[in-house]
Amino acid sequence: MKYRLLALALASAFAVASAPVAAQTVVKIGHVAPMTGGIAHLGKDNELGGKLAVEELNAKKVTIGGKQVTFELLSEDDAADPKQGTAAAQKLVDAGVVGVVGHLNSGTSIPASRIYNEAGIPQISPSPTAPKYTQQGFKTTFRVVANDGQLGGTLGRYAIKEMKAKAIAVIDDRTAYGRGVADEFQKSAKAAGAKIVGREFTNDKATDFNAILTKLKASKPDVIFYGGMDAVAGPMMRQMKQLGIDARFMGGDGICTAEMAKLAGDAVGEGKVVCAEAGGVTPDKAAAMEAFKKRFKEKFGIEVQLYAPYVYDAVNVLVAAMQKANSTDPKKYLPEVAKIQYDGVTGRIAFDQRGDIKDGSLTLYTFKDGKKTQLMVTK
Repeated sequence: MKYRLLALALASAFAVASAPVAAQTVVKIGHVAPMTGGIAHLGKDNELGGKLAVEELNAKKVTIGGKQVTFELLSEDDAADPKQGTAAAQKLVDAGVVGVVGHLNSGTSIPASRIYNEAGIPQISPSPTAPKYTQQGFKTTFRVVANDGQLGGTLGRYAIKEMKAKAIAVIDDRTAYGRGVADEFQKSAKAAGAKIVGREFTNDKATDFNAILTKLKASKPDVIFYGGMDAVAGPMMRQMKQLGIDARFMGGDGICTAEMAKLAGDAVGEGKVVCAEAGGVTPDKAAAMEAFKKRFKEKFGIEVQLYAPYVYDAVNVLVAAMQKANSTDPKKYLPEVAKIQYDGVTGRIAFDQRGDIKDGSLTLYTFKDGKKTQLMVTK
């Protein structure tokens, strides 16, 4: 009998030791970006921004609805392809995510946004700039960067007023982003007094631009604007140099990356490129941004490419809204996203009635000594 009681006591102690100290709720947040293809380096940059946010949140042992929650980032690859983007969106919905940060491109964010809206899941885009994204009437769509109207317009005015450009050629990659930002730039440049001497297009997978560049060379542009991403812009600049085209090169946030200098090689020149990032840190936020970049480098061993800080902030905005609603249920915390006032590493985040960021900043850059160099932050 004594041995039987001892065995029962040991079994009971083992059961208590084996039981979890406290039940935790796993909260899944989705992330989508191109993890394969020509701009996979940008997609990975975005993903790492999200991973850093989740890791830091879990270290804080966040409690929501009376339970400690563990956040999990579910990442999907859309390869910058609209069809794959909608498939990725549906996969995340089926997996039970309560919010999504993504996609990286306008062309994938726009069709995917309908799927998230139908599921009632908040979507915060960290980089897409096409105005259409927030003009569909969905209550679930938000973005933390300025749109093409602001970005293209600012670059168009800068080309005329600061760069004294008179003859401008425009090329775009026919994507929702590339065409949109090129249209806005052209509109703004013409309004400021420039002459558009040519408008050509390519695609986001192209590698040979000799035909369109030779055609534009005859019109002697002093600025060529490209609406598209760095994977195409870099080789395009190399071919411009080979053809002897002595023109400044401009573009939006898609070419405003650390990788651009590597892709363009010595064709990037000194101050030859002017680009704008759809976001920007005013002097009062500079210390917070530098601290973020330091943590990012220490954790992953690489530099921030472009939009990792905006993904980081977007994840934190979703969680801040959950905390305000005291719920991870998208139906309950969605209204809190719409009225959030969040102080992030990229600045103050608040949304207008469409879901666009209020008072969004833009940062103009050039390249010097092969490095992206800030020119100015503007609103």
